[in-house]
Amino acid sequence: MNKGGRNGPHLIHGVHAVREALECSRPIHKVMLARDLRHPEVRRIVQLARRAGVPVQQVPRAVLDNVAEDHRGVVAVLAAFQYADLGDIIAKGLAAGDRAILVVLDCVMDPQNLGAIARCSGAAGVQGILLPKRRSVGLTAAVAKASAGALFHIPVARVTNLARTLEQLKTEGFWIYGAEAGEHRAHWEVDWCRPVCLVLGSEGKGLRRVIKERCDVLVSIPQVGGVGSLNVSVACGIILFEALRQRTVSGLDLG
Repeated sequence: MNKGGRNGPHLIHGVHAVREALECSRPIHKVMLARDLRHPEVRRIVQLARRAGVPVQQVPRAVLDNVAEDHRGVVAVLAAFQYADLGDIIAKGLAAGDRAILVVLDCVMDPQNLGAIARCSGAAGVQGILLPKRRSVGLTAAVAKASAGALFHIPVARVTNLARTLEQLKTEGFWIYGAEAGEHRAHWEVDWCRPVCLVLGSEGKGLRRVIKERCDVLVSIPQVGGVGSLNVSVACGIILFEALRQRTVSGLDLG
């Protein structure tokens, strides 16, 4: 639970998320630690906070219970999460050449999924994540915690019109690959050694029709057994690491 106002301070909680925020120099007002906390990362958090001039308070665990759920004994108060500029993400992708890859999420609503997708994206070399401004989860404390801090290392932009943005990305030279359950080309059959946008749909309905129509190719993950479809964050990880595998095998400079 994040009790910060819409435009006021936000809370992040959990040992790993707070440590990552400190390591990447997020503007943090203070860190609160439960007095009874015993964790090997605590000393590192205190060192990072002192180095950055961030106050550290040791408080009763009940104080943290009042401001955040599942805090694991660590809470940081920081300024509102900042979204990246779309133009900056596109420029970053273009600078990456054939290893450019952006992740575009069409109406993903679950913060746990967005956090896991951010974690996968950071590990697979993604240059940025794009979200629609409406009908989408935003950057929240729950997302930051689910990403285990990866959210602080990958830029995220919000766009007003996702379909129009995909058309813009095409003109910039990106191929648009939409992930969709069903009988489409297997995700390993397409060429990932080029500038690509991987588009993933919502947890319940998948890609909207208007978004599918903007995709150059629809890909799916071949499955056996009776499971109808995979969780969107799981699908994202599988596809991104196939892209990474192809790029590694081809000798593409991964930067």
